[in-house]
Amino acid sequence: MKNSAISERKNQSISRGVGMTTQIYADRAENSEIWDVEGRRYIDFSSGIAVVNTGHRHPKVIEAVKAQLDRFTHTCHQVVPYESYVRLAERLNGMLPGKFDKKTIFVTTGAEAVENAIKIARNATGRPAVIAFAGGFHGRTFMGMALTGKVVPYKVGFGAMPADVFHAPFPVALHGVSVADSLAALDRLFKADVDPARVAAIIVEPVQGEGGFYEAPREFMTALRKICDQHGMLLIADEVQTGFARTGKMFAMDHHEVAPDITTMAKSLAGGFPLAAVTGRAEIMDAPNPGGLGGTYGGSPIGVAAAHAVLDVIDEEKLCDRANTLGNRLKQRLQSIRDDTPEIVDIRGPGFMNAVEFNDVKKGLPSAEIANAVRLKALDKGLILLTCGVYGNVIRFLAPITIQDEVMNEALDVLESSIREVRAA
Repeated sequence: MKNSAISERKNQSISRGVGMTTQIYADRAENSEIWDVEGRRYIDFSSGIAVVNTGHRHPKVIEAVKAQLDRFTHTCHQVVPYESYVRLAERLNGMLPGKFDKKTIFVTTGAEAVENAIKIARNATGRPAVIAFAGGFHGRTFMGMALTGKVVPYKVGFGAMPADVFHAPFPVALHGVSVADSLAALDRLFKADVDPARVAAIIVEPVQGEGGFYEAPREFMTALRKICDQHGMLLIADEVQTGFARTGKMFAMDHHEVAPDITTMAKSLAGGFPLAAVTGRAEIMDAPNPGGLGGTYGGSPIGVAAAHAVLDVIDEEKLCDRANTLGNRLKQRLQSIRDDTPEIVDIRGPGFMNAVEFNDVKKGLPSAEIANAVRLKALDKGLILLTCGVYGNVIRFLAPITIQDEVMNEALDVLESSIREVRAA
């Protein structure tokens, strides 16, 4: 079986709207490695976009799923509930930041988690408006698209977005936007576009994902908390990509001195099985009437079983510490390359949620061409990378936190040679 043959079939049978970063068709995977249908091995620095923080097919996750398969696969929690759902909610309630009582619901995808967070915020406050940030990504459903601060490719051609969604600039010093600039823009928004008394919530990624892996400064998050408290708004932290040890702490908001009212989670929560969650202040989460929240597949017993195993693995294997160790190694290698590669304008990211940003030195502008050339060169050498950013000039690194040391070393060598070869060319 050939990748090219499957690709031709894909072109005939699957909507072109489903974009694909590579034309590698997976046959099997183990921890940080993937083998395609032609038998070629790749080192995976994407983790299915931060889904398998605990690695492909972690033995404990697979064992938990197999055990659940032998009991039942689906009852719909809203019809015949199960204890594992309750226990997982208890675990998340206990570990998320904030010294207040919390409650949780489980759904299936990150976009669905965001949708429900907005529903809950509007219900609890009786207000309609929501504020998000430029460069943010919150999903491909209609509310998710409306909240997302990037037009191409997410909003193009899909018509009018839901009303009462407003955007402010996210502070990115590299691109000339300071914390003071962002806060001043929020103030102008309240004066020119929306009465703060109509705003239900502000939603923010503690580290922007698709937007370029820009970390929210601590003073900015503190200021958002103050603004929300002043005007009776809720603060929603979108931890879909940042959660579960990726940033060197269990949640990215653990790096801040303030807590959100609501947190959305998905991706690595269940180690490759579909599961998402919304956790928040108990009184807020209880605002909707019974039946207002839920979904047929929400809180799948398979995903819940996997999630329990994922949380165990993160704790037992000290993956928060491991993320910091791996991230430091990656950033040190990138810094050594930067010394004679002026196209690298920034290296950043907490824990093992890291990125490198490229500019065209002659033009002094962001260069998607360089970032993509590095990605393709690395792919040719057997290393899977992802780009991101509003300008498409950022390579993000999302390898499993369980990656073996020898595989990590191999990947760093490939990355370095790829960057140097692109620059030489």
